[in-house]
This record gives sequence, C-alpha cells and structure tokens, in this order.
Amino acid sequence: MVAVDDATAATLLGQSVTAEAAVQHRIVYLLSRSLSADGISEELIDALDEILRGRPGAPTPIRGRRLAGLLARLGLPLPPSRPSGVAPLSPADTARITDQFRRATSQLIQIAPHRVAVYPTDELRRLLALRDERPAPDQALSHLRRYAMVISDLLDLMGDDE
Repeated sequence: MVAVDDATAATLLGQSVTAEAAVQHRIVYLLSRSLSADGISEELIDALDEILRGRPGAPTPIRGRRLAGLLARLGLPLPPSRPSGVAPLSPADTARITDQFRRATSQLIQIAPHRVAVYPTDELRRLLALRDERPAPDQALSHLRRYAMVISDLLDLMGDDE
C-alpha cells in the first residue's frame, strides 16, 4: 500500500482528463447503448403488452353481475369491466411468451448492468428466480404477469436511448 500526501493528491485530482480517456469513456457508453438496442425486440414489447393489458381468465361470476346491478340501481359508477373479446391464454401462447421472456432475460442480464447507475441486484435476482420457476398450468398467467412486471421494471431502470 502506498501513502499519498495531500499535496500530491491535490495535484493528481486537479489534472484534467486526457482526450484519450474521454474517447474511451465515450466508446464504452456508445457500446453499451448499441448492446441495448440489440436486446430489446419489438416482439418482447408486444408480449409485455399482451400480458400486462389484462386478459380475462373466466367469465364474470354471478356475484359480479349482482354487484353491477346493485351499483346501477344506486346510481354509482360500475367497476371497470374486462374486454369480452379476448380469449384466455392457450398453452401454445403461454409457451411462446415464456420463451420470449426467457430469451429476453439472458439479454437483459448482460445489458442492464451497463445501462444503470446502480447495479440492479434485486431486479436481476427476481428475473432469474422467475426464469427458473415452472408454474402449474392454472398459475401460468399470474406467473407471466409477475415476469412481465419485473422485465418492465428493469427496462424502466435502464431508461431510453434518447
């Protein structure tokens, strides 16, 4: 270990960054941006939207219809209803979206540390745990929603390229 006195430290800290060091920092910055452009595909964004927009799993229960009738009689606003034209996730859709999320996970693990100021330990830990989880078929939609939320949180931390 080397001891440095105050005068030497002040001299070293007062030196300006060389042009070569500035160029190196700029190259590292641009390379991390180009990696992120390759990592986030349009298919991933579509899959996130498909899962997070709220797909109905079953028809409205009778209790829900009774509640809606009671609210209408009292003149109160109805609770938001789910769109009825969207079918629940099929096993093929579940497999397709899970595969997209797993591919995105491996890319995000490589890219995210270069795009954030503080290493996203919790987000990456949750991402890896969800990637390794194998839910039962009846729990697949909730698992994919949790997975989509973690990916979305990580993308928010990474920010935009612009």
